[in-house]
Amino acid sequence: MNATLPPIRRIVTGDDAQGRSRVVEDAPAAAIRTVAERPGYRAVNVWRTTESPAEISSVDTTEKHQGILPPKNGSILRIIDFPPEPADPAERDRRIRATFGGIYQDATHDGRKHPGMHKTDTVDYAICLEGEIWSVMDEGETLMRAGDVLRLDRHAFRYEGEMPAGPAGYGLIPNRSCTRETAASR
Repeated sequence: MNATLPPIRRIVTGDDAQGRSRVVEDAPAAAIRTVAERPGYRAVNVWRTTESPAEISSVDTTEKHQGILPPKNGSILRIIDFPPEPADPAERDRRIRATFGGIYQDATHDGRKHPGMHKTDTVDYAICLEGEIWSVMDEGETLMRAGDVLRLDRHAFRYEGEMPAGPAGYGLIPNRSCTRETAASR
């Protein structure tokens, strides 16, 4: 199913020797993570920073990124495509737990209300780029539609459609509760 998803175009600008801005990269994003047990799920790491304030001329290390959390004092911009959830709760749980047991082992994952329920030491911004998806919190849920922006805490996402959900963009920035011990492991 992932082969049918369109590539995410990544356009990067920079300055030339005279200080004039120009496009230095225009290509499909290459830092793509999938989960074999969850067909149709694709996480594309589009950009990451390793410091704050970020230096525009920093070396690009996006393809080296592992896990859900951004680097200590950095940020990560990610676009995720969500597949429909299986009707069978056991199969849904298996697929989502494979995601957190595989590419997102660094999230605090509890799965209480939904198998994807998790929390990170970050301020998360989710932008629904197309389609719609449910954001699940400890108390309540809200339907996000294209153009909606949500600041997140403990959450999960639930998609009920028949085709893969349109991509959602995520920006993660460490928050004040991010400890030196957890950040140093990234």
